[in-house]
Amino acid sequence: MRAVLPDAFTEVLARHGDRVAVTDADGSLGYAELGARARAAAKRLARYDERGERLRVGLYATNSVEYVIGYLATLFAGAVPFLADSAFGPFELSRIAEDCGLDLLIHAPSADVRAVADETLTDDGEFGYLTVSRVRSHDTPRPVLLDDTEVCRFTSGSTGRPNCIEFSGTAVSAAAANWAKGTGLVAEDRIACFAALSNGLAFNTSLLAAFLPGASLHLSHGLPTASRVVRLLENTAATRLVAFPALYESIVRRAPKEGFAAVRTAISSGAPLRETVREEFTRLTGVPIHNYYGVAETGPLTYAPDGAGSGLGAPLPGVHLLAEEQGIRVRSESMGSRYLNAPGLFEKRVDDEGYYHTGDQGRLLDGTLHLTGRTSRLVNVGGRKIDPIEIADVLRAAPGVLDAVAFEAENQHGEPTLAAVVAVEPGVTAQSLRTHCAATLPSFKVPGILRLVDRIPANSIGKPSIERLRRLLSAPQSN
Repeated sequence: MRAVLPDAFTEVLARHGDRVAVTDADGSLGYAELGARARAAAKRLARYDERGERLRVGLYATNSVEYVIGYLATLFAGAVPFLADSAFGPFELSRIAEDCGLDLLIHAPSADVRAVADETLTDDGEFGYLTVSRVRSHDTPRPVLLDDTEVCRFTSGSTGRPNCIEFSGTAVSAAAANWAKGTGLVAEDRIACFAALSNGLAFNTSLLAAFLPGASLHLSHGLPTASRVVRLLENTAATRLVAFPALYESIVRRAPKEGFAAVRTAISSGAPLRETVREEFTRLTGVPIHNYYGVAETGPLTYAPDGAGSGLGAPLPGVHLLAEEQGIRVRSESMGSRYLNAPGLFEKRVDDEGYYHTGDQGRLLDGTLHLTGRTSRLVNVGGRKIDPIEIADVLRAAPGVLDAVAFEAENQHGEPTLAAVVAVEPGVTAQSLRTHCAATLPSFKVPGILRLVDRIPANSIGKPSIERLRRLLSAPQSN
């Protein structure tokens, strides 16, 4: 089967020639030069194939020009890129390396990859500052990829396990084309992207999608602070800003006076954006924030072109969306195929009509999607259903509490119980929180396990990391 993505990238890299393709703080590459660098790196990667089958290459790094080179090189080498979140720790990284049977890892030299890599390979600089390492072999057989799989990405899911989503080249190409068409992306656009390219927000909106019309992609190293955002916007005269809600909140707190003159569109996704933040950001900058709704397994689904209101917009081209009492179902041209390392789980969420059950609840009002909640968020403790959102809200109202997350866990007897991890100021105790909850909630809703921390561990898109929250519970508990 002929791969789709190498041909798609070959065509756009040749067509746009000397136009600026991608930049970061260390430099920039035009389309033709990007293609040449990627093909040189692909030749190096191909030499590392010892199995005689498609190499499985993990990309484990933050955004950079070199990251894009590594991604394209993997495709041009006939290999499959596995886009691992750079926020993954050694535990998650070793788990996906074994679960997915990775052969190589492209990573920053400073990254802690000792849990998975046993040999650093010479790359002669084709990947810039990034390093190529060979992944340690495992005794367990590795799962077989589908014939048309060209890219793999990860989602933590409800359990925190990094499930590996297989995507065909056709699905990835459709996601990019439909996003470009549905949002009016043009050659003159300059995209300042502060979301990790491993995440769907950036992958679907800012990689192939940017290159199709010949737009330029501008990336930033390091922590995306408000000052870093403003500096990149000013230096590149960016017309689009792509970021997660936490970054917009940071910009609102800083209240910048300049830097947004050329920006026409700001795009947000990954977690709910508070309406007050949206309104204040637009008041300060004059730039509307456009909501985008997507699911890791299905790609981009909706877009709000007017940037106003709390709705998530109308379905993008190639998307069929049903908002029903039992939840939101979607069918898209950009859907993944399955989870490589969790057989049958993805398939259980796809019905006989080919619709994926998202687990979200919502409604369509005048063609615009509005989310109202989750269908499967309730915790079942002793036959009683508890809404963890309610519990977290009660905890957040307690004096000295900064944030809280409630979820289902197991007690010392292996039975389901309600747990909560709470970020608190000094002096707050677990007992004071239990007393606060008991004054507001029925006894069965008071968390059986409480863990106090300085801050809630989050993943790269600002959502609480369920895997890390669960691991916190193994530490000694406060009384």
